Amino acid sequence: MLWMDQMTLFTRLDYTALAVLLVGWLLCTPVIEHPPTRRPSVSALMADYRREWMRHFVTREPRIFDSQIIGNMRQGTAFFASASMIAIGGGFALIGNADILRGVAQDLTLGSAPTIVWEIKLMLMLGFATNAFLKFVWSHRLFGYCAVLMAAVPNDPTSPLAFPRAAKAAEINVTAARSYNRGLRSVYFGIASAAWLLGAWPLLVAATFTLLVVMRREFTSASREVLLEDSDQMANTVK
Repeated sequence: MLWMDQMTLFTRLDYTALAVLLVGWLLCTPVIEHPPTRRPSVSALMADYRREWMRHFVTREPRIFDSQIIGNMRQGTAFFASASMIAIGGGFALIGNADILRGVAQDLTLGSAPTIVWEIKLMLMLGFATNAFLKFVWSHRLFGYCAVLMAAVPNDPTSPLAFPRAAKAAEINVTAARSYNRGLRSVYFGIASAAWLLGAWPLLVAATFTLLVVMRREFTSASREVLLEDSDQMANTVK
């Protein structure tokens, strides 16, 4: 069969490096979003701060500051969504022109592999870019939902609807940020997948390096230490 013949175009090291890339990308998400209680990730800490933000939002006057923050978040997601669309369009344009693709491959590797090999490698990058685009678009929409819920919070802090609606806005905000972070991780690993154009070893190194960088930022970074400084006090306040 044709697909079996295409499978033989890649070595065992290629499949090992690809497995490291995909498994690292898939497994880092649950670890980051559901970390051990004793060692929270930056994403988990920021989720608590987002909830705290919405509690203060109820009594803040005026609330223009909060709307500006939501607007900035939507601009960030829109920027990355647009960048992902450009990357997807550029990838498909490159795949559609086999001559240019073959020339780029020869310049990078000095090899003569069939064009289908380079097309498959580019399809991997396109897969990450497409996933990132979908995550950013959904995050952008969720931040819009959050803005509507914030607008629905009564101006009177004593209203029985004030804090429940603020809590709903907080959870939508956390969900939007989660989708945004997943989109960023797709971008990180999508960039790492570009190393496959150079060969299996570069892909393996890039995938491992990317995974280590992502995990370091979530669990051992200086920003995490800053967020931890008053996290216990904030947790007691929530209780």
